[in-house]
Amino acid sequence: MSLRLGDVAPDFTAETTQGTIKFHEWLGNSWGVLFSHPADFTPVCTTELGSMSKLKPEFDKRNVKILAISADPLESHLKWIGDINETQNTSVNYPLIADPEFKVANLYGMVHPAIDKFTVRSVFVIGPDKKIKLMITYPASTGRNFDEILRVVDSLQLTANYSVATPANWKHGEDVIITAAVKDEDIPGKFPKGHKRIKPYLRTTPQPNL
Repeated sequence: MSLRLGDVAPDFTAETTQGTIKFHEWLGNSWGVLFSHPADFTPVCTTELGSMSKLKPEFDKRNVKILAISADPLESHLKWIGDINETQNTSVNYPLIADPEFKVANLYGMVHPAIDKFTVRSVFVIGPDKKIKLMITYPASTGRNFDEILRVVDSLQLTANYSVATPANWKHGEDVIITAAVKDEDIPGKFPKGHKRIKPYLRTTPQPNL
């Protein structure tokens, strides 16, 4: 069965560059981003791991733990991290799962269907309830935009706590959409910052958690 949004993220125990982790236990009450890489010592992945390490303080502010995975052994990961730190002018500051037997990759459907030696570039955002909130898959030739993943986390955390949705290209700090479940007469009590009624089905309000 393929994973879907809202499913409980499969639990697993794995060896990482920061020791053995039990995934659900490691997440605790945090959000999580799990993202896969086709192989060690590959150019696009090198830039991705470096980019994510630079953004980690922003994810930390949002109570989000970062976990990478590549289907190569631990010794290879440790050598590769040296290259990443050198070439990307950073220090990889989150664990990288060693998954040479594809145990975790298969749990999450990360293995390329035509080339079984490679995991595709998958991204999973997982909530504190251990449920999958977001899934994105990129081709091997396209590096990910981690600013976009951070933007989605902002939206997920906001919409989990307020009766709002975020419009196209929304960024933290911008107006949001009041969901259809909220009646017009209830808006002032729920959204004291005010609102705009553009259409009966399109009502906006300033971001409520600022």
